[in-house]
Amino acid sequence: MARVVVTGGAGFLGSHLCEALLDRGDGVVAIDNLLTGSYDNIEHLFGRPGFTFVQHDVSQYVWVPGAVDAVMHFASPASPADFERIPIQILKVGSLGTHNCLGLAKAKSARFFLASTSEVYGDPQVHPQPESYWGHVNPIGPRGVYDEAKRFAEAITMAYHRSHGLDVRIVRIFNTFGERVRVDDGRAVSNFLHQALLGKPLTVYGTGLQTRSFCYVDDEVRGFLALLDGDLTGPVNIGNPDEYTVRQLAEMVLDVTGSRSEIVYEPLPVDDPTQRQPDITLARERLGWEPTVPLREGLARTADWMRRTLG
Repeated sequence: MARVVVTGGAGFLGSHLCEALLDRGDGVVAIDNLLTGSYDNIEHLFGRPGFTFVQHDVSQYVWVPGAVDAVMHFASPASPADFERIPIQILKVGSLGTHNCLGLAKAKSARFFLASTSEVYGDPQVHPQPESYWGHVNPIGPRGVYDEAKRFAEAITMAYHRSHGLDVRIVRIFNTFGERVRVDDGRAVSNFLHQALLGKPLTVYGTGLQTRSFCYVDDEVRGFLALLDGDLTGPVNIGNPDEYTVRQLAEMVLDVTGSRSEIVYEPLPVDDPTQRQPDITLARERLGWEPTVPLREGLARTADWMRRTLG
């Protein structure tokens, strides 16, 4: 049994990761300041052997008593709605938080796992995006607080790897959805499902012809564990290569939920990417991973959960 520290453990992805680690017999120390995470995401884990929760902001000094085998750094607000609401906190957790968590991993001789993002590719000029692509990012735009925080996090992670010999893994996460996603997340899947289930118009930004690739959370977490356990440093794209327009997603949500909501259009946010699709050749060949849950099936599961959440 390994002992794994998961920062952002009460968040959407972090809570699913904690659950998957416990399911395979690992001990988990979840750390979260609950800025965007929630006790609701992890309350079912509190009674499980090997699970510990610590409320703490990893932008401050981080220490965990006892042996630690891996530090998985998932702490960071990731919703576009947060980029203007809490930009300083996003920059701090990506920089100071990553530095503190790297320090913990170094002190414990533990493997360090960084949750990076497809946002490091910005509004890409290469399609689909392989890990070798350096990206096309506006560092001073409203999205830059998240994009550049993650780009810095990747840089300092590799600096620790080269300078201190720290064993590291870097994953670049593409659009992920599923149970426990924040209802007010501000991203397409949660927005559309929430609006459809409440009978409100579905808000499409821009023409709706911009594309995204949506990965169901169970597939995503399976990819994380494959990378954690393997010998590949990364970065590695973990996402679903099936590409859909935002308009197609909205229409599928209406079909899955049986909603009669109309689709309305609003201006496109600044620096919103026109295309996003992962090249997962590396994950397929080196990790033996690829997604298996179709978008429609994942949407149906998420819609069922959201119905229960909304009462």
